Order: sequence, then C-alpha cells, then structure tokens
Amino acid sequence: MAKKSGKGKGRINKNSLVEMLVSLFNRNSGRMFSPKEIFRELDLTSTSARTLCVNTLDDMVFDGFLMEPEFRRYILANGGTMLFGKFSRNRDGYNEFYPEDGSEPVLISERNSAHALTDDLVRVALFASRRGRGREGEVVEIVKRMHDTFVGELHVERHYAFLITENRMMPSDIFIPKEMLKGGKNGDKAVVKLLEWPLDSKNPIGKVVDILGKSGENNAEMNAILAEYGLPYKYPEAVEQAAEKLPSGITEEEIARREDFREVTTFTIDPEDAKDFDDALSIRKAGDGLWEIGVHIADVSHYVTEGSIIDKEAFKRATSIYLVDRTIPMLPERLCNFLCSLRPNEEKLTYSAIFTLNGNAEVKKARIARTIIKSDRRFSYEEAQKIIESGQGEFHEEISTLNALAQKMRAKRFQAGAIDFQQAEVRFRLDESGKPLSVYFTESNESHQLIEEFMLLANRTVAEKIGRKTAINKNPKTFVYRIHDQPNPEKLSMLSKFVAKLGYKMKSSTGRTTSASALNTLLKDINGTAEQNVIEQISLRTMQKARYSTENIGHYGLAFRYYSHFTSPIRRYPDLLVHRLLHRYLTLEARTVSKQKYEDLCDHCSAQEQVAANAERASIKYKQVEFMSEHIGEEYDAVISGVTEWGLYAEINENKCEGMIPMRTLQDDYYEFDDANYCIIGRRTHRKFTIGDPVRIRIVRANLDRKQLDFELCEK
Repeated sequence: MAKKSGKGKGRINKNSLVEMLVSLFNRNSGRMFSPKEIFRELDLTSTSARTLCVNTLDDMVFDGFLMEPEFRRYILANGGTMLFGKFSRNRDGYNEFYPEDGSEPVLISERNSAHALTDDLVRVALFASRRGRGREGEVVEIVKRMHDTFVGELHVERHYAFLITENRMMPSDIFIPKEMLKGGKNGDKAVVKLLEWPLDSKNPIGKVVDILGKSGENNAEMNAILAEYGLPYKYPEAVEQAAEKLPSGITEEEIARREDFREVTTFTIDPEDAKDFDDALSIRKAGDGLWEIGVHIADVSHYVTEGSIIDKEAFKRATSIYLVDRTIPMLPERLCNFLCSLRPNEEKLTYSAIFTLNGNAEVKKARIARTIIKSDRRFSYEEAQKIIESGQGEFHEEISTLNALAQKMRAKRFQAGAIDFQQAEVRFRLDESGKPLSVYFTESNESHQLIEEFMLLANRTVAEKIGRKTAINKNPKTFVYRIHDQPNPEKLSMLSKFVAKLGYKMKSSTGRTTSASALNTLLKDINGTAEQNVIEQISLRTMQKARYSTENIGHYGLAFRYYSHFTSPIRRYPDLLVHRLLHRYLTLEARTVSKQKYEDLCDHCSAQEQVAANAERASIKYKQVEFMSEHIGEEYDAVISGVTEWGLYAEINENKCEGMIPMRTLQDDYYEFDDANYCIIGRRTHRKFTIGDPVRIRIVRANLDRKQLDFELCEK
C-alpha cells in the first residue's frame, strides 16, 4: 500500500520531499522505482511537486544516496549492507548502534529501532550515505535481548496494570494483563519479565515474576536494586540443601595431609559486624631476630568441588555483594559463616602462605602449604587499634610486632611507587526497619593496614610462585592474576590541567614510577582540604579499572610486578580458582590448564565485580537520598563536585551526600557551560562556579525512585 503524504495537492518544500524520499527508499532498499511509481507512492499530483521531485532525485543521485542504473530508474545506493553489533538507547530518541567490527557508530532513529533496548545484540540494515550526514540505519532483527526483566512500581487498574520503571533502558511503561499480575497490588515493587513488544505497539507486554514488597519499604527497595542489576536476592534452595549435606568434621586422614598450626598463636582481625572470617594470622619466633608469620586462608576448595551445584552457583555470582544493610553471599550460609569461617576455638582447614621475616620486614623464606589451624581470638579492627595505640591487651606483643612489620612493608611499597588512595567509606546507622538515622565514615587506620599488608604479601607471593620466570620455570603455567594497567597519558594530562585550575601542581609524566609519584604528591597536598574528595574522585576516574586476567601485566596501583587474589575465597570466586590452580601445580604437578577457558572465567568475574560495585553504590545513593528526605528545607555547607550544561552537582561537607543545583534555578544571570575549564560563567555578571568551589545549599527535593537530590543555592 502506498503511504499517503497528504501533501499531494498543496505546495511541498524540498526538505520535506527529501525526508519522504529517504524513507521510501530505505523501506524498499532492493527495489527500483520509476518517477511515476514514486509520484504514486508519495501522492504527488501537482506539476510543481512532480518537477521538484525529479530535480531532487537527480540531486540524490549526485550525492550518492541513489543510483540510476537505467534512465529515470532509481534504486538505493549500497542498499542491503548489514551489520551486527550492540544497540544503545538514548532518551532523546537518537539512538546509536555499535558494530562488532569496531567501525563508526550508526545513528538509529526511534522509528527505526524496532523497540531494541540498550545492550541488545541486533542486526542493522545500513542506509545509503547522505552528503553531510553520519551513517544511519534500521534495526531489522533483535538477535538477543540482553535484559528481559525490569523492576518498578505497579499501577493496577480494573482489568490491567502497568509497571512504571525509572530504568533508562526501558523507554515505556510495561503493560501487564490482569491474569499475569501474580497477586500484585497497586504500589507494589515488582519484577516483570518482558514477553513481547509488537512493532505497532507503544508499550511492551510483560508478566510479573516476583513481588518484592511495598514501594518505600527497605527490604523491597534493597531487593529492587539487586533485581535491577540482575543480581540474586535469594539463595536457591537446592544449593542450600547441598551445603547442608557437607560434613562438618575433619578426619584424621585429612589432618595428616596438612601442616599443623593448631598450637601456634593465631587470631583474626575483622570488622565488628563480620561473620565470614576468611583470613587469620599466626606468629611465632623463628630464631634470632626472625619471625614466622602465617597468612591462613579458609580452604573453600576442600568443600566446594569444581562442577558441583554449589560451585556453579558461586561462579554465577562470582562475588559477595555488600549493600548498606545486608550481605548477599557468594556461598551458602553454612559454608561462609560456619564450615569455612575461621571462628575462634574451632579447628579449621586452611590454605596458607607462610613467611620468615626479619626485623626490617624482609622476607627470608616463603612457602605455600595446606594447613589446619585453631584461632585463639577474634578481634575487631577497633579492638586491635586500641591494643596498637596502648600497647596493652590480649596478645599485645604479637599484634605490636605484626603492626611494626606491616608499617615497614607499607613504607617500602609506597617507596616503590604504590598509589596512596585512602578514601573514607560511607556508612549508615540504621534503625530496625532499615531507616537511616545518621551517616558516618570509616577510614583506614593501623589495624586495617596491618591486615592489608599481610594480605598483599600473600597475594603477591602466590602470583610470583607461579608466574615468575626462572631457569626451571621458563614457561609459566596459566594462572589467574589481578592486573591494573597504567593510566592513559591523555587522562593524566587532563587531570594535571584540572588540578592546576584549583591551584595544585601535578606533573603529567607518563613513566610508571614518575606518574605514581606525581599522584601521591597531589594526594598528600589535598589532604584535609575542602576539595579533597572531589579531586580524589576525579583522580580515581583517571585510573584504569583493575581486573582479572591470565595475561600478567602487573598491578600499577600497588606497584607489584606479580599480583593475584588468594586471600578471600569465601567472597571472591577468582580466589577459589587460584586455590585450585595452586593445588594442581604445586601438589599434583599437573599440566597447565586451558588459557582461553580461564580467560573467559576471568572476564566473567571482572564483569560481575563491576555489576556488584554498581549495585553497592546504588544502595548507598538510595540511603543518602532517604536520609536527606528528612531534612528538606535545611541548609548545609557543600562543595561543587561536578559541572554540566544542565546544572551543578554539589557534595555536602558533613555527610558526602551529593545533589544537583539545576541551571534553571540560577536566576541572577544566564549561565553558559565551559567544559574546558569545568565551570559555568554568567553572561552578564561573569560570576563563575567551578569544581571545588565552596557553596551554601538548601535541600529542595528528594526523589527516592530516581535516587536523586535537588538543591538550590543560598546566597551568603
């Protein structure tokens, strides 16, 4: 059927005609048209419209958009070119497609999107190029939906319902037939699975798969965050049952296979609310001026065998997730809080890195062994810190010795070029219903650093054991490394220019050691300043993301040539992989594993780690907005933390809650965005707002659904 333009009898301009012709030929990429057929398709009846059409066709042939294989017969140039890749949706309707061949992105208008969603794998028909325009195309097939479940609030009518979602990937509310509500009621937070999205329908059709609770309730909102990121919010019953069947006793045969540390002074140091103690330290004298330090790690691999139902679930999760009010463990509770947790006065199976150190914290000997321990005491970080500061308390000599060695190792690490990022963690005091009562921060002190340095030593040692080339180990076997690449020189240069505008100097040198030294100098200079948190955040964005890989390139941030993750197998799957590989190579002397298989495992774990981090940040943001919702109308001192063309972001000094000052609320002038200088400038007054500037703000609005705070400036 011809698509009527409704303009056949009136005057038509060239721009409108071009759009009509482009649409016609794109819809019929393999068809050849005569002028008469085009006149009929576009309902061009007047002589002037037809004359304009013929002239426009000639122009489009000249531009290369059309071809004229026969006289006055037109066909789309290069029609039928197909590409495969990933779709990205934008709220303004100008969506983009990223071909898998790495070529330039393709613009996909909303009408040509076929309802594709962000991250969907799609096949796109490339339109013929038009002079002065970027590449455009049309989605012809959604090969794979990458996200088919969405979280939102149910709005229930008499015969149907809609899921209202704030998810940017879903541009429309989801229609839900009444029989697919699963008992959901108006105002419920729900998880909905997408069933279909007809091309001629504005709204997709879905069904409720889970009811999370009433919107605004803490449990419902935290589970909604997990579901939004595709993370589990409950443990499969079959996996928990498998864990319950694991024996709790340790046989004499197993003890005989291990090095016995049960009589050696051993203890754990962890957060006050921790339940999964996966690392412990032992200490005893090993001769004149020497100490034997054992870093004992829960031997999860003894209980979780490769390919078991527990292992498959652990791999799928890849990491434990730490939201504001809860932990979603990688392993079933029986394993993480009981069998594998190194609880005091209980015999536990461990995998250990054992060191002989002198008084200067130099490693004289190191070995890796499967062991059995019995922890004498469980310390919180706060308890250990009091002992360090006072020199008194249970095991004060052992803790003081370990701390002295740790501080020496720490000094050497920074001297070698490690980056000294020490960001405070945002924490909340919650009531029994999960409502935030106050915000506080945890910072690294010597008790934290004590544990950190010995864990780093163990992680580095196991990586060196397998990865370092020697006369005997000429071709290191496949291993799982934790790697961190050097910063992009361009980003370092941008950071240098940015901090210079705030009055700080930083050399943008690209050398590994010199760039680390420059960063450390900057971090020292900003310590205690109002703009410290802002500069630290931007500095962190300059860094590459650490990840897992079988290709060892070292760890830039830690200044280690070899580094792995060995010390947290209860909460990180890569550590479990490392334990298994160590046992395979050091005990069984087996051949190397498949590099490609383990690289794929590394990629999955890296991706899950990032998703979990995003969910954790979302839970913090939600609680910050919830906390500030009780303070609408109140004023606070803040610092500008971001500048955009639509407004200013400001971070409150006392609690680090961030909100936005919309540009429209700045009524004293018309402000223009200067992205090169990270500021906005008033056109008439030349008043300037830039990152790091102190401001006084008032809380105007708290939107929990969007996890967003709105501020307004208070004039001082």
